[in-house]
Amino acid sequence: MAAYILRRFLLVIPTLFGIMVINFALVQFVPGGPVEQIIAQMQGSGDVFEGFAGGGGDAGATETLGSNDNYAGRQGLPPELIEELNAQFGLDKPPLERFIQMIGNYLRFDFGESYFRKIDVTELVMEKMPVSISLGLWSTLIAYMISIPMGIRKALSDGSRFDTWTSGMIIAAYAIPSFLFAILLLVLFAGGSYWQIFPLRGLTSDNWEELSLLAKIGDYFWHIALPVIASTIGAFATLTLLTKNSFLDEIKKQYVMTARAKGLSERRVLYGHVFRNAMLIVIAGFPAVFIGVFFSGSLIIETIFSLDGLGRLGFEAAVARDYPVIFGTLFIFGLMSLVVGIVSDIMYVLVDPRIDFEKREG
Repeated sequence: MAAYILRRFLLVIPTLFGIMVINFALVQFVPGGPVEQIIAQMQGSGDVFEGFAGGGGDAGATETLGSNDNYAGRQGLPPELIEELNAQFGLDKPPLERFIQMIGNYLRFDFGESYFRKIDVTELVMEKMPVSISLGLWSTLIAYMISIPMGIRKALSDGSRFDTWTSGMIIAAYAIPSFLFAILLLVLFAGGSYWQIFPLRGLTSDNWEELSLLAKIGDYFWHIALPVIASTIGAFATLTLLTKNSFLDEIKKQYVMTARAKGLSERRVLYGHVFRNAMLIVIAGFPAVFIGVFFSGSLIIETIFSLDGLGRLGFEAAVARDYPVIFGTLFIFGLMSLVVGIVSDIMYVLVDPRIDFEKREG
């Protein structure tokens, strides 16, 4: 197992390098850049973080971002200013030289400073991390807390009325878009048209620092309740059906019939023998499920509930062409995803020591 883990860690380097090469090359063909964003701001076209939804002035500015010289010429800006801005952002160097320098800095975990926020990328990511971790962690935990008991119950009562109507509920929940459900929660419970039970925005209240420890805990869960529910609505569907099918497969195996023939109670057979084997793929996949919830679908939820997390950070960086934030977060999250894949394999072995990845590779 140690040799397999070592090989996997060694593969992280070329894989991460390939991810960075592809994305860096793609960015070179995207029209516009940080210089154009600065010029648009100087000419009164608005802040680089405003107008994401479009509009007359922003649309006009976007159309002019295809060429530095044409844009500067139409606005009457001196070429010296354009050259100075390119030098400030390091865009006066050839792409290959910029890429090599960037990778060299990243190997030292130096991700640079945001073009427009004047904050280190690492500090910026750490500042936004609590929101995304809150959404990802609690959504994953709640999904598992719902999925495992419901999946076991559905497997034990396969074909019953309970199995039928819960399957209908699962399909309906999976079909509802998370953003639509989030809006529904706001309308119903956040003062939209009915009840003002939960706060409309933010992760904590304005008087957070003045609250006691218990009050802070309560305030945190009060704010995070609706976003987590909206994120979880479709997450437990796959896990529930996976749990059910895993239990059904194990229940039909010979060792279960043998255990029952020996006079073991149904509870002992179910939780002493079946549970460990059936839960292998479900429990061992927890890191991958968490990282999936952590990365995907957070932008819309964060926007609807006015949460300042990594989803909005990445979106704003892409729109503003904030290259240090774009590539820095891409490197960090790519490394996290690759490491989590290795952790998932380790979890499989811990849950079931019979699994040997080295023999499978051989």
